[in-house]
Amino acid sequence: MNSISKVILIGTTLALGACSALETDKVDYRSAAKAPTLDIPPDLTQLSKDTRYTVVGGAVSANASKAGQVETSKTAIAATSVGDVRIERAGNQRWLVVNRPAEKLWEPVKDFWQENGFLLAMDQDKLGIMETDWAENRAKIPQDFLRASLGKLLDSFYSTPERDKFRTRLERDANGNTEIFISHRGMVEVYTADRTNETVWQPRAADPELEAEFLRRLMVKLGISQEQSKALVANSAPKQVAVVGNVNGQPVVQLEEGFDRAWRRTGLALDRTGFTVEDRDRKQGIYFVRYQNLTSENSEPGFFSKLFSGSKKANEATKYRISVRSEGEKSTVSVLDTDGNPESSATAQRIVKVIADDIK
Repeated sequence: MNSISKVILIGTTLALGACSALETDKVDYRSAAKAPTLDIPPDLTQLSKDTRYTVVGGAVSANASKAGQVETSKTAIAATSVGDVRIERAGNQRWLVVNRPAEKLWEPVKDFWQENGFLLAMDQDKLGIMETDWAENRAKIPQDFLRASLGKLLDSFYSTPERDKFRTRLERDANGNTEIFISHRGMVEVYTADRTNETVWQPRAADPELEAEFLRRLMVKLGISQEQSKALVANSAPKQVAVVGNVNGQPVVQLEEGFDRAWRRTGLALDRTGFTVEDRDRKQGIYFVRYQNLTSENSEPGFFSKLFSGSKKANEATKYRISVRSEGEKSTVSVLDTDGNPESSATAQRIVKVIADDIK
């Protein structure tokens, strides 16, 4: 083992013991794209451009924020606002509602991610979706004696066993506002069960608090002060509204919410979990998705092994339709096959559970 390999191994081993709890003043991302791209998880291909969402790129300066005012939604889910920016929360999901057209927000949001150390792997204004490349939070690297002594000389050789990716989705609501959703996806590098010199990348749970921190920072980018943004995030109260049920033999997610909220929350859950949303039809209440259940059998090979081998597993995902249907203030989310027929298979049950668990 050469000296560089030893340093990398030391940095990775020390990082495994780092605390995983989020401290909002310890977020310092660096895109992994400066090294060979981390191709995880599989099946994150470009989305189809055949969509009903249209956003034209543009730039806008942040409006001066007004004195804070508090609003409460009709469904008793806390929503607080300052100026033209509001944060809403349901369960462990949060999103922003901004009283500006989507085309005036696209460039500021794009700049926001770049200013925070990310490269964009997806930038499709016609879909209203941008997605960062995989990046590591350098603030999680422990300040051990060796690193403290040598400083930046060995900084590039240190790494953490975690990578993060963020997807941002912009949607217009019926009132002409723009809803902004930020969803997190994470991977962690672990040793294989039978060998201690081989690693694989496996999915780790989405971090709602990390999403909330970037929503807070985005509020600052849009003109809210640091103090006001922290207060808005702290005041957004959760409410659990999702349960798994069964309707005519078909597994469903049952929500105590009307269509608008059910649609938003389902979309955010899909963004967070193992789905690729190819298209969506809000009028019909349908998300067109590809889904792959990630297990230890199809986990990705170790990141460092990829640097030298360039190997990549091909994993095939299945297409489904996720249907959102509502009656008054109650909604159901179900799984359909590619022809629109109800799915009641074990995979459909697993998908329903994944969505329900994330919405909670």
